[in-house]
Amino acid sequence: MNQTHLFFNTSIGVQKPENIRNKNQSCPFCAREELTGIIDEEGPILLLKNKYPVLENAYQTVLVETDVCEEEFSQFSTAHLNRLLDFAIGHWIRMEESGEYRSVVLFKNHGPLSGGTIAHSHMQIIGLYDLDYHEKIAEADFQGLSIHEEDGVQLNLSDKPKVGFYEFNITMGHGRASAPFASLIQTAVHYIMNSFPFKCSSYNLFFYSFKGKIICKVVPRFVTTPLFIGYQLPQAPDNLEWMKNDVQSLYFQGTIEKEA
Repeated sequence: MNQTHLFFNTSIGVQKPENIRNKNQSCPFCAREELTGIIDEEGPILLLKNKYPVLENAYQTVLVETDVCEEEFSQFSTAHLNRLLDFAIGHWIRMEESGEYRSVVLFKNHGPLSGGTIAHSHMQIIGLYDLDYHEKIAEADFQGLSIHEEDGVQLNLSDKPKVGFYEFNITMGHGRASAPFASLIQTAVHYIMNSFPFKCSSYNLFFYSFKGKIICKVVPRFVTTPLFIGYQLPQAPDNLEWMKNDVQSLYFQGTIEKEA
């Protein structure tokens, strides 16, 4: 019988630092000289073993995105953004291809409603020994209203969101990250954090290796609807067409005319 749940070690969990809400607590990623378990580094980007491996039967790593604590993903320069995504996806794919895990997840938490504990920009790469996340996803999770396409990379707005309301999908062919892939992820994050109806302080990035493609799902985080918590019933809003046009007008001037 397949395992269906991850198991969380609460005795380790209570030791984790938490400075997303508690601003008086120091940032562990800023004390770089004290960091241990470093696996790889490229300039200000670090990959290290997670000091607090709360998940059982999993290999947990943390990817520190920058050495500037206040800097956030939507603010990264193009050069740093491209280097970061290439570094992150390269390590994620190598772990997948190692054959050591049933599946490997790459994701990012940002903000107090994202499920994260540290404010400093970071991602996590986790190798799962017993679980295959592919069993929880379907092609419909990544389909939606097309917003923009560039060099084979597509940005759309989910018409069947996994959790509910607004989810952006960015899809490219399998391999190392491309500049358009990185740029379109950043565009979706920037829109979420700065535009109506969002101006949202929290979001997640989820990466998937699926049917020969690499997909990033960008999800603004609010208080989760009880219909999803209690019944696994996601909701799709009635203004998706408006939002598609809004993103196009703000970031891709001329796209609407070209598609007409």
